[in-house]
Amino acid sequence: MTTVTELTLSHLRSHHRTSLQLDERPVALFGANGAGKTNILEAVSLLSPGRGLRRAPMDELIRRPEALGWKVTSVLKVGTSVHEIETWAEPGHSRTVRIDGKAAPQVALGHIARIVWLIPAMDRLWIEGADGRRRFLDRIAMSFDPKHAPTVLAYEKAMRERNRLLKDMVRDDHWYVALERQMAETGITIMQTRQAAMDRLLLAQDGAETAFPAADLSLIHPDSDLPDTADAFAEKLKESRPADLRAGRTLFGPHRVDLAAVYSEKDVPAAQCSTGEQKALLISLVLSNARALAEDEGAPPIILLDEVAAHLDTARRAALYDEICALKAQAWMTGTGHELFEELESRAQQLEVFEEDGVSQVRQ
Repeated sequence: MTTVTELTLSHLRSHHRTSLQLDERPVALFGANGAGKTNILEAVSLLSPGRGLRRAPMDELIRRPEALGWKVTSVLKVGTSVHEIETWAEPGHSRTVRIDGKAAPQVALGHIARIVWLIPAMDRLWIEGADGRRRFLDRIAMSFDPKHAPTVLAYEKAMRERNRLLKDMVRDDHWYVALERQMAETGITIMQTRQAAMDRLLLAQDGAETAFPAADLSLIHPDSDLPDTADAFAEKLKESRPADLRAGRTLFGPHRVDLAAVYSEKDVPAAQCSTGEQKALLISLVLSNARALAEDEGAPPIILLDEVAAHLDTARRAALYDEICALKAQAWMTGTGHELFEELESRAQQLEVFEEDGVSQVRQ
């Protein structure tokens, strides 16, 4: 089991200094809107690689007016291992990570603990642009394979350099060859990792008895099928240069892929489902992700669910809590009132978050 046993937020958003002592049970945070509940979830999300659940610039996390920089310190228990993780950023700087007293790259966090999340901003995932769906899938892929994140970054860096050449109307082949080879090698790996993650999700979903609907998932490219070898990928990029030169950008590759979902029982695309059904499909996928990780890693991930209870009726809310407890996952959930977590009773740690003199406080 993966458990945050200690968590300290220093000068992070609305929190001046908040320290929590925790056990392995789920954590229910309740309080008024704006009290600072989501900021605590964001702090936990920063124990994984990336910019956290809000994808915020590091300076945006700094508490004002002090503007001293922010820091998150935690003790993480993973099975029989215990790790101390510190991460922080000073004004104008990227964030730093230290694991067990030693400096470490962000990607190392993904090898210690898996963290998955669902936040209100994702509620429109199925009806907005493909960018959000790709990020959603890439977070899932990264939870299974932490190397996915640097691979995506390497692909995007090579693509930006290629796009710069395209905008400058550079036509000399030798400027493109190395970049296109880099894009081809990383692009194939990205597609394979995404497909493997999606297949793993579907398998975990099919084998579960759950109150949440199953989804049929597929990956689609707007122009054509993608090659299945790096050589074919590089050749396709070479062939697409004339069209890309006219467009001033790369029109082909995994950065154009979209995630499609269909509500299995009704055979209805997710985009055409009701708001409640779309939310239930998202919860189902997050639970499937957690279930698969529990099976593969021997321990469930930490699950962050922001304001999830408010969108569920009493029966589905109780079913969600039962599934979380059955997974033995430390899920962090927020809600405006204590009554939203009544079905959990003593199975969860229930903490009140409130604001006093412009500073977030927690009552344990």
